[in-house]
Formats: sequence, structure tokens, C-alpha cells
Amino acid sequence: MSERVDADHPGSTVSVGADVSDTEEIQRLVDLAESAFGPVDLYFANAGIAGALGLDANEQDWDRSIDVNLRAHIRAARLLVPRWLERGEGYFVSTASAAGLLTRIGSATYAVTKHAAVAFAEWLSVTYGDRGVRVSCLCPMGVNTRMLSLGEDSADALGRAATRAVISAGDVLEPAEVADVVLAAVEDQRFLMSNLTYLVLDQDGRRWVLRRPPPGRLPASAHDVAREART
Repeated sequence: MSERVDADHPGSTVSVGADVSDTEEIQRLVDLAESAFGPVDLYFANAGIAGALGLDANEQDWDRSIDVNLRAHIRAARLLVPRWLERGEGYFVSTASAAGLLTRIGSATYAVTKHAAVAFAEWLSVTYGDRGVRVSCLCPMGVNTRMLSLGEDSADALGRAATRAVISAGDVLEPAEVADVVLAAVEDQRFLMSNLTYLVLDQDGRRWVLRRPPPGRLPASAHDVAREART
């Protein structure tokens, strides 16, 4: 992706792999960006993992999901927010999931950590929004990524059923569509973005706007989906 963008806009990108469960790795990313482009104005906490299924998830499974889906956001905020407060501005975009508003059939590690990611983003917005730190939280339902396709091919019946529930709940978005939505939300300084219920919370936390999905697009009963997977 970086090479494709750089081909159209030479010198506009740098890229490097990193493990966001490690604070030093996130610091390395920030240092690289600042050395190439100057102070970080906007940070996207976009890394995530699907997590293990059911109550069979062990302590390591939980630790890994918490480290990537939640603590990576906390680590980045701890590095960047103090600098933004000094400058009087900065923007943090948290990628959570519709599972952070509802739940995810099958994976408790995913559902719980995505709820926590939404809560942390909201806390950031409420705590620092009046000091120039803006926050947006992305909670899409289905996005055409490798994570979604892996669910379709899962060896676990509940995992496959959960993926079908996501796909049947509404249009599966392309990553480019999601990028457009996020950039528009950042421009408008909207907090919460979701193609499931289209919830929008103003940065001052005082006004909610709810637009329901089109008729026929509501997801199937979670109980029905789980029951189908067990039969």
C-alpha cells in the first residue's frame, strides 16, 4: 500500500512493520514518522486481531487480544497525548468494531477488547477534548479484509456462523470506502462511526444522532445464529 501511494505521490510515505504490543515498537514508528515528516498530528490505532473462540481461550489468548486490541491504543496515547497537549492540538483515530457496540458471536476476547477500545476512545475524548485533542472511533460491521475471509473458512462452526451474521447484516464495505468515511469524520470532528447504526457523538459529548439501518438490513438474532452453529 505504501508503495502504491508513493508512486502517485512521491516522497509522501514511509512504511515499516512493527509489533504494537511493544511500547518501544510504537515509539520507533513515531520516531520514524517524525524524522520523515515532522511532529505527528494524527495517529491511527488500526492494528487488531480476531482472537480465540469461546471459553476455551486461555490466559495467553486473552493477554494477546488485550495487548493488541486495547493496550496498543493506550500505549500510543501515552506517547502522543502529552505532546499534543503542549502543542494544543492532535488527533487520535481508534479502530474498534461494531463488536464494541454490540458483541461478536464466538470470540469473547474480540468482543470484550473492542468494547474496551471504544470505552478508552470515549474517555480520551471526554478527558482531553477541551484541550485540543480530538478523537474519532471507527466501529464498522463488515469490511472486506483478510480477517473477514478467514472467518468464512474457519474450522469452527460458531466462527463460520459469526462471519455469516456479519455479512448478512448489511453491505460489506471495501477498505477504500471505510477510509473515505474516516477522513470525512476527522474533517467534521465526529466521534463515533458505524455502518450498523450510524451513531454520531459530537466531540463535546453532548449530542447523539441515531439513524437506523435501512429496512431488511437488521442483523439476525444472535441467539439464532449461535443455535444454528451448534446444530
